[in-house]
Amino acid sequence: MARNGADVTTIGMAAETAVGESRVALIPQEVEALGKHGHDVLVEKDAGLRAGFSDDEYQARGARMVSRAEALAAEVVVQVRTPGASGGDLAAKVAELSPGTVLIGLGDPLGNPKAAQELAARDVTSFALEMLPRITRAQAMDVLSSQAAIAGYKAVLVGASALNKILPMLSTAAGTLPPARILVVGVGVAGLSAIATARRLGGVVQAYDVRRESREQVESVGAKFVELSLDTAAAEGTGGYAAAMGEDFYRRQQELLASVVAGSDIVITTAQVPGKPAPKLVSADMVAGMTPGSVIVDIAAAGGGNCELSQPDETVIVGGVTIIAPTNLAATVPAHASRLLAKNFGNFLRHILGPDGFAPDLDDPIISGSLVTHRGAVVHPAVRELLGLAEGS
Repeated sequence: MARNGADVTTIGMAAETAVGESRVALIPQEVEALGKHGHDVLVEKDAGLRAGFSDDEYQARGARMVSRAEALAAEVVVQVRTPGASGGDLAAKVAELSPGTVLIGLGDPLGNPKAAQELAARDVTSFALEMLPRITRAQAMDVLSSQAAIAGYKAVLVGASALNKILPMLSTAAGTLPPARILVVGVGVAGLSAIATARRLGGVVQAYDVRRESREQVESVGAKFVELSLDTAAAEGTGGYAAAMGEDFYRRQQELLASVVAGSDIVITTAQVPGKPAPKLVSADMVAGMTPGSVIVDIAAAGGGNCELSQPDETVIVGGVTIIAPTNLAATVPAHASRLLAKNFGNFLRHILGPDGFAPDLDDPIISGSLVTHRGAVVHPAVRELLGLAEGS
């Protein structure tokens, strides 16, 4: 590889530009680990400050502190949010990258496929880590799972802070306070993390998911599984995700779930379907049936939200019910979120970079599943389909 005439691969990390994004792709400890594998890491000055990592810490671990232009001129560039997922002027952000660059990060190619076209036209090879296949070999690189665990934890704290009650049962000389009732809808990584956190805080927790195997997972972390009389045979998607269902299914689901929602103090919704809008699971009528002072935390807001009344990155109060819809909860605890992300990024970098630099094995599902653009073309089948590109073109 060695575009810059060196014998080692240069890896650049520039400061994040997305609004509210405080995480970093590499922390100082991961820089040191990459250095031991023969890579030269360039970090834009002050890039880690919002996550709590100083330039001195990066330098002490072997990074070279450089300008933004120098970081983006590296052979491999890592970003938490690449163009397409970072907002702002797409063309300007793509133009910052040099032709031939290998770009790695969260790129939202299914939500913004136009960015893939722009990157391909710039001859940037890009990987979207959210597209990694859910296979055992890719678990250590799974950015979605690592960040979902953080988001599920934080969702409970956000809900508890907004609630007009405390979560645990409390017995005092003045009487006994009953515990708060928490409902978690969607039992993926975020949902399980939310359940475990709510339990640790003393809440009475119920959880619901359309996937059959989720009952055992719910019960394993001490919550009660909510049973609804629905045919969910077709609800199991690929990679452990739920599949998108029809409108009739979701309408019936809302009807059956309404009484459970009405009896809950905090409802945390986490249900998402890859490449599709988040299903609407909590209707306006269901919100109207909740007790004033109750709280909904909709962490599927980035995909449109599970609650009909959610407004992304806003808090609204409807009929006394507080509805909070954060789109990037993990970024509110950037030090630990970045620690997990950096390990994901580091493992992926070590997977794709060998002694001779970047030489991708396109038959490896980890690479083929996350590779979006390569050699001047959009190559990921799902993204090509969204762009209407003919097969083989």
